[in-house]
Amino acid sequence: MKPGFMVKTILTSLGLMAVFTPLSASAQIIPQPWVSVGSKDGDVTYSVGARALDIGAELGVGPNGATGVDVLKFLSLPYVSPYVGLGYYSDDKGVAVSGGVQLRATQNLFVGGGYNSVRGFNGQLGIRF
Repeated sequence: MKPGFMVKTILTSLGLMAVFTPLSASAQIIPQPWVSVGSKDGDVTYSVGARALDIGAELGVGPNGATGVDVLKFLSLPYVSPYVGLGYYSDDKGVAVSGGVQLRATQNLFVGGGYNSVRGFNGQLGIRF
């Protein structure tokens, strides 16, 4: 076997193991809520969200009072959870894309940061039950 092929195979295997590693059932079912504050074009933006079973929803308020909902998909790794999402906003803002990461700060607290194409960059603070 070629060394390059072996390295690619090992990296792919480790990545798939991380993605498909099961979590404890109780940690998956209990929602994890958060609040978020950000900025876009000099306006302050807000949102609240929650996640369960690696799927999340976020209700946000963007510039000029545009409100909308984002649906998020999380990738649960041991201490970090990156996510991507799609949403829809009023006030002719249309479809929004988002992405970011949440980090476990303590046993019951997590922090995060992300970007939403309507609400801009934001910081997050949440609780794990």
